[in-house]
Amino acid sequence: MSDDVPEDVREAMEESPDPDLSPAASPGFGEDVDLEDVDVGRDVTLGEASHEEMTAADTSPVEDDDVATLVARLREGDVPARRRAALALAERSEPGKDALNALAAAATDDEDDDVRQFAVEALGGLGGDRAREAALAAADDPDPWTRAEAYVALDHLDRAAYEDVLRSGLGDDHHAVRQTAAVSLFKHRGVDAADALLELVDDPSSRVREWVAHMLGGVPGEPAADALATLAADDDDVVARTAERALDVDTGAFRRQFRGAAAGGAPGDDPLNQPPDL
Repeated sequence: MSDDVPEDVREAMEESPDPDLSPAASPGFGEDVDLEDVDVGRDVTLGEASHEEMTAADTSPVEDDDVATLVARLREGDVPARRRAALALAERSEPGKDALNALAAAATDDEDDDVRQFAVEALGGLGGDRAREAALAAADDPDPWTRAEAYVALDHLDRAAYEDVLRSGLGDDHHAVRQTAAVSLFKHRGVDAADALLELVDDPSSRVREWVAHMLGGVPGEPAADALATLAADDDDVVARTAERALDVDTGAFRRQFRGAAAGGAPGDDPLNQPPDL
């Protein structure tokens, strides 16, 4: 062990019951890393954030607030308060017409990207005509993560009815939207979505290729097998390993189990950013 390892880290490494959890097992341990070279898969700006901004997704401070109070916060509060109120309203089983109208307005008109995204997320869970209208409008939002959330909402609300809209997302300029659209189409069409998946085999985003490899595990036939063989040689190790595992799965069993990112379920809890789990 290097003499440069701090004493507290050294002790943690020695006491760890699992060698794989040792800090020394982490990629890049002991190396100088340039943050500009780190690929996080999402647009990130390094900077400063207040405690309120960092904790805006925590709804526990307002869990006892009534719907009217949350609606007022969503309409008139500062940015963290509006973000929190949108998420908190999603947790109310029957928030009422006034709340749905406020969420729909926030989903399309709020100046903050995260407020719009959170409002769309809330509406996708609550459902109803206002949710559908707002999600359709948000599918053209300038912020890609709001657009992606809109596609998640449309998938949840009625993926069959909005198939044409979801299919249009395959040509979006952001990987999160293309990924979500592809997942929704596979959930809706199954093997009939194969052509759309095959067109994404050469997608510039490794994140999209990873999910394409994952879903092609549920598509029988030579074209899918050939595509998986190509992806198994991908320069991205995660894509390659995913394709290798997909080649070995039972296609029918895979389709029956598949829920996908657009459902907010397996694989992973995060609807947009969890890795496939074959």
